[in-house]
Amino acid sequence: MKKFELNPDLTVADEQSLRGLFGATHTLAIQKCQTSLSKHAQDFISRSPFLCIGTQSLDGKADVSPRGDPVGFVKILDDKTLAIPDRPGNNRLDTFVNILANPNVGILFMVPGFDDTLRVNGRATLVTDPELLETMSVNERAPKLAIVVQVSEVFMHCAKAFRRSHLWSPDHLQDRSEMPSLVKIILDDSTGAPNDKDEMRKMDEDLEEDYKRTLY
Repeated sequence: MKKFELNPDLTVADEQSLRGLFGATHTLAIQKCQTSLSKHAQDFISRSPFLCIGTQSLDGKADVSPRGDPVGFVKILDDKTLAIPDRPGNNRLDTFVNILANPNVGILFMVPGFDDTLRVNGRATLVTDPELLETMSVNERAPKLAIVVQVSEVFMHCAKAFRRSHLWSPDHLQDRSEMPSLVKIILDDSTGAPNDKDEMRKMDEDLEEDYKRTLY
């Protein structure tokens, strides 16, 4: 693949140039921003089994991490405070390390079947309060910590992106078998995957067993 090179004369370098490409912001898009969780925002969060949380390191390196659990896994502590439980993962801890360096976070809540999403921005703190963590137990296992977010901005996001992508449409589901397994992709991109199909199949089976054993 030929290397792509940017033409500096065809880039947008300042906000004035950016806004010149678009029309004025809709009034409703400005008015919809709230500083606390309304009853509708709380209802949306209570229905959500999945979110993505965006963080940034002190030197500006960005990261987005998915979080998923049973419906209502995010605790609404009050109308300006949320708590997101941690669950077993790969222990890279990218999100947590970023929060320690820069507590500003952006969260996108999704509900299966809803084309609208909810965006929440705020400041995060890593919390190990046992009483709080116990309320987030699944299968009698409490998380090691929770991300507590002090909400600064809340708003609903329109359905256009989901409708363009047909994300929830059964007619647009893709066949996962058309791409290699997760283990093979990682090995191909790092140390190299084994050529032996039985060995590769065993690795895939081991991953599935690990999912079952360490989900909580």
